[in-house]
Amino acid sequence: MRPRREGPCMRFDRRSGVLLHPTALPGPHGIGDLGAGARSFLEFLDRGDQSVWQVCPLGPTVDVHGHSPYQTYSGFAGNPLLVDLRALADRGYLTDDEVDPSGAPDPGFSPHETNYDAVEAFTTDRLRTAFDRFRESAGDDEREAFAAYREAEDDWLVDYALFRALKREFDGDPWTEWPAPVRTRDRDALAEYREKLADEIDFRAFCQWTFDRQWTDLRAAAADRGVEILGDLPIYVALDSADVWAAPEAFDLTDDGRPAAVAGVPPNPGDDGQRWGNPVYDWAHLAETGYSWWLDRLERLFSLVDYARLDHFKGFDEFWAIPADSDDPVDGEWREGPGRDFFETVREAFGELPFVAEDLGFLDAESAALREAFDVPGMRVPHYADWCQQGHLYQPMHYPEDCVAYTSTHDTDTAVGYYESLGDRQRECLHYNLGTDGVEIEWDLIEAVWNSEATLAVTTMQDLLGLDSHARFNTPGTAEGNWRWRVTEAGLDDDAAERLARLTDATVR
Repeated sequence: MRPRREGPCMRFDRRSGVLLHPTALPGPHGIGDLGAGARSFLEFLDRGDQSVWQVCPLGPTVDVHGHSPYQTYSGFAGNPLLVDLRALADRGYLTDDEVDPSGAPDPGFSPHETNYDAVEAFTTDRLRTAFDRFRESAGDDEREAFAAYREAEDDWLVDYALFRALKREFDGDPWTEWPAPVRTRDRDALAEYREKLADEIDFRAFCQWTFDRQWTDLRAAAADRGVEILGDLPIYVALDSADVWAAPEAFDLTDDGRPAAVAGVPPNPGDDGQRWGNPVYDWAHLAETGYSWWLDRLERLFSLVDYARLDHFKGFDEFWAIPADSDDPVDGEWREGPGRDFFETVREAFGELPFVAEDLGFLDAESAALREAFDVPGMRVPHYADWCQQGHLYQPMHYPEDCVAYTSTHDTDTAVGYYESLGDRQRECLHYNLGTDGVEIEWDLIEAVWNSEATLAVTTMQDLLGLDSHARFNTPGTAEGNWRWRVTEAGLDDDAAERLARLTDATVR
């Protein structure tokens, strides 16, 4: 039986924080990691008097999806590309030369953006070297700690490590294309491959152990500075994931293990809808099991973060299911989600619900009632405001207390980029409403959000630095050039932190 999680819901005393995914941290190896750059960011938050660090999902990303943190090989595992290689050198598993990026042939590393191909090759090679050294030279304490970790995380780690080993064995093919006995999890076939791929399975477990203990250390360092982690929980998981392969009964699949329906959103005025391609859940089966798969997922999540944003909250009320053989979102239909029964089950297992509901664009009465029934705040972003309409719900001066307010998000343009894209009339109305000339629009929007009634105010590193669209983190509906932007050590400057601290002291505390 799961221990009941005690703690507050998201209606805490007013607080503020910064959204910055770990891949965007400073670091020497072409990507942000859990090492010195992360500590520098915690120092920045401390100087800025911030108490929340918001991150995107932490799972192992997939190259065919542009390394989006919302399309991962697992909803339980961590991303090995975030491992701090210098910490492995400190443990004696790598040499100083091996963690020196200048020693790699054309590593393609930049302090300003992530080249995932270069990072993946460099980091994975060194993780394999570190694992070999661990097996050769680790002391008894280290070996016992690794064994204890594997036992503690057995519920998800066994299947995940085998899944990644099989992916390598079958040249990266999606599991839906694997030989039938493995695809359908024939017991004898899996036993055979567990023996054949034992070294690779051990390596994948080692990567997760390394990620977990580095993340645990980082989270403790954050807590020492009074900073809590707001994580992110995508409602759906990727089809080509250990999640779907290991628990097909949780999803709406055909007899041969392929999706019967996939997720998306219906057409709206001005767009054609979206077909995301993720398998939808078999909520009836999940309800029969007491939502055990979801409770396991949440238990793992709350071992990593303090709170979580629920992506696509609408899907818990009702979801758009598109036949898998159709490429047109218009062919979908609304199906009933798990609703109150699901959240009552979660509350019984974990106590108060430490969630934020991503309800942007889905402010219908049913979803709002579900959110409000469990004291889950929604989201507000000024990018969606009609500045010329009096009292518009996305204007910061009209934000309610039960929301989390953002200057921008990982899916929107930066504050400066948004402002530059406005038409003349909207820009003039914005000037009037905020009492500004727009010269420092990023700080105008930060101040407006910080002055709102929202229970939590969040900005991004890009907005604190006044960066334009070139620093946008993700453009939904595009496959190239996303999730690459990084802040440099110089970008974590005292001026922005001190200005944010003064604003926070005047408005939030």
